[in-house]
Amino acid sequence: MTATTHPEYDKDTEALDVAEAFPEAIRGKTIIVTGVNRKGIGFTTAQAFASQSPAHLIIAGRNASKLQECMDDLKQQWPEVDYRLLIIDLSSQKGVRTAAQEVLSWSDVPSINIVVNNAGVGSIPERTITEDGIELTFATNHIGHFLFTGLIMPKLLEAAKASTKGATRVVNVSSGAAEYNGIRWSDINFDKKSTDLPEDERPNYAILKLWGISNGPDMSYIPLEAYIQSKAANILFGIGLTARLYETHGILSVGVHPGVIKTELTRYSSKEQRDAVAAMAQKGLFEYKTLGAGAATSLVAATDPKLGAIESKDGKEGWGAYLKDCQISHDACPRAKSSEGAEKLWKLSEDLVGERFSW
Repeated sequence: MTATTHPEYDKDTEALDVAEAFPEAIRGKTIIVTGVNRKGIGFTTAQAFASQSPAHLIIAGRNASKLQECMDDLKQQWPEVDYRLLIIDLSSQKGVRTAAQEVLSWSDVPSINIVVNNAGVGSIPERTITEDGIELTFATNHIGHFLFTGLIMPKLLEAAKASTKGATRVVNVSSGAAEYNGIRWSDINFDKKSTDLPEDERPNYAILKLWGISNGPDMSYIPLEAYIQSKAANILFGIGLTARLYETHGILSVGVHPGVIKTELTRYSSKEQRDAVAAMAQKGLFEYKTLGAGAATSLVAATDPKLGAIESKDGKEGWGAYLKDCQISHDACPRAKSSEGAEKLWKLSEDLVGERFSW
């Protein structure tokens, strides 16, 4: 039996169609989407939500002018929605705390029903350590969202009190990269050469070669591997969050692979990587999705009432924690969907932000 309402949904399904199928999950609700700009799936995700009359739609990102551009477009299409702009630099814990405090200060927005942690960076050419001492990709793609979600949790808990179990949701936009590897536990900042890592933490060299990286064993910082690690963290974060909140408060969290879409995420990619991606596309190893189709799986994860927290099914740990092409998938790397890994990441994340979360 399918674990989604629409088994016919697939890689070509558009986000607007998903929103139209589940209007009651959106109408009158308060929704946050991070990483919203006109050239990415954050915007088409926001469009889909806006189409079904949420009470408040909070669009978050680093660039105020890009957010304003998005809000202006959304207002032209759906003027009745209350839009809020939220400036957030997910690479900076100080910036995240400032943004979270702003959200908590909005007395006219007492609860938050859906959070889509969509923002992300990738292919950062040189290893960059943030002001908080964390490698930039991991800091932005995981730690920033971990901290932001934890800090605004009082308003998610408020929404959950008035909702059916599982209706209040946190969606973490991961990637197919999470199917390749897990967390580099002994060296999250990429200080060590790959061959100095424990066997199970070393890069998937075959995947690196496919992406045009032939000297993986000799490298310390590998942009693709940093991205893979951060995307595995997105799924593990959802597993950890669900374990803490689903039974006690009815809040569900899942990770999604949106598909391969031409966005600004690849703006830092090297020529070798771009050539490798083009070659893979020519060989039919993947097909590009439209921006709307790229947002569709996030909409399913956020709105489909049939989704629930299922820790395991037929011995497959993490069953239900990862979706792609609008359906539940078992394809995530075992290291990216284990309950043990989720707990280990939760403790590491709390240590890195200097805060303990318990609800």
